[in-house]
Amino acid sequence: MTAANPRILLVEDEELNRTLVKAVLSRAGIAAVREAEVLDASSIAAAREQLNTEDVDLVLLDMNLPDGNGLTLASELAAGTVATGRRRPTVVAVTASVLPQDRAAALQAGCDGFLDKPYAAADLVATVAEHLSHRP
Repeated sequence: MTAANPRILLVEDEELNRTLVKAVLSRAGIAAVREAEVLDASSIAAAREQLNTEDVDLVLLDMNLPDGNGLTLASELAAGTVATGRRRPTVVAVTASVLPQDRAAALQAGCDGFLDKPYAAADLVATVAEHLSHRP
């Protein structure tokens, strides 16, 4: 994506968590994070719809969603079956499942990063900034 402001898709089923993440990102001290457009989806199905119609730079992907495991969506993105015809976004797994095998499964499914829940606001901002810095 060549637009000036990056686009983030926040895939999270809890409305309060979506609101908090948006608030943290909008107040970030890093301009690229603060100025990012944050889209959201509360399920895998809703995320697929967004990804098939919107150009997104980064997906913050919760693992436990009402219609399945976020790794399913990560695998679909890695295989090119979602967001067909669009550049594959960077995917960061956001989960409370922090065992080494959980991290390995996320990376194997196609996630580019991992953010442990619960996380501090500074960790969220740093993770987003790091992954946005790699966008074209």
